[in-house]
Amino acid sequence: MNWQEQETFLVLAEELHFGRAAERLAVSRARVSQMIHTVERRIGAPLFERTSRRVSLTPLGTQLRDALAPHHHGILAALARAADSAGAAEVLRAGFTHPLGSEMLMSAATAFRAERPACTVELREVQLSDRFGQLRRRELDLVFLEYPAVEPDLVSGPVLLRDAKVLVVSTSHPLATRTSVSVADLADETLLTARGLAGYFLDHHFPTHTPSGRPIHRSMTMPYWQEVMVQVAAGNGTALAAAQAGHFYPRPSLVYLPFDDLPPIEYGLVWRASGLSPAGTAFVRTVTETARTSAEPVTASDAADGPDR
Repeated sequence: MNWQEQETFLVLAEELHFGRAAERLAVSRARVSQMIHTVERRIGAPLFERTSRRVSLTPLGTQLRDALAPHHHGILAALARAADSAGAAEVLRAGFTHPLGSEMLMSAATAFRAERPACTVELREVQLSDRFGQLRRRELDLVFLEYPAVEPDLVSGPVLLRDAKVLVVSTSHPLATRTSVSVADLADETLLTARGLAGYFLDHHFPTHTPSGRPIHRSMTMPYWQEVMVQVAAGNGTALAAAQAGHFYPRPSLVYLPFDDLPPIEYGLVWRASGLSPAGTAFVRTVTETARTSAEPVTASDAADGPDR
């Protein structure tokens, strides 16, 4: 069992509830279920009994918990003592693709440093055109970004934040005087965005046709979001963005129009499937706690309980 599998097993053994375990680990319930199934396949026997009403340890699961827990917690304590004795400062590197993420991470980093003064959190901006590059090159430990992020070598945590989707147009655009827009208004429009985005991400966020079947064009030629904004201001197309973009990127030549019929943009943390350090795991939990108390909480549907089947 790798470190992440150990922690997942021990947390679930304590909570006996997939939803609560996922919340503590700051991952999805499906991810918890996947890791437990992986461990059970490797061992060759079930560790948990699952029904529609409850989750309980099997005798083998109880045996593993009792044998593993002291060693796992002992390693954590030993690492903490060693770091304190050496005065070693661990550095966590967190990226963000949007100022919403930087605000969330800064708040979490402040709370995290109060608990772990020997750990430094460094924040770096990540370009939309290369959302996962720094993560895969191990230049970052985790990234706060827009979902979906469906990558075989990466893990996506739960949704931590939502923001309404808006259309960005120039002040000279025919839609600029509207108070809101719909997908039907995008007929024959060209939506500009950064290049390098995965097809599944584009299909999720950028409609290709109006409800009546008229085409909506895409243009993905610019590497940076600021260049997209310049092209929109010049009247060369429109763009989809989070509502907070109007606050963080105000321009007198741009108008931000809310959509009546598009779902919000969802944000969360992504990290390598090989796992996080203990400090990284603790920071993910701090970010999750920060999100719970933020002005834009996740909806109740994300907190729905009940054991995985």
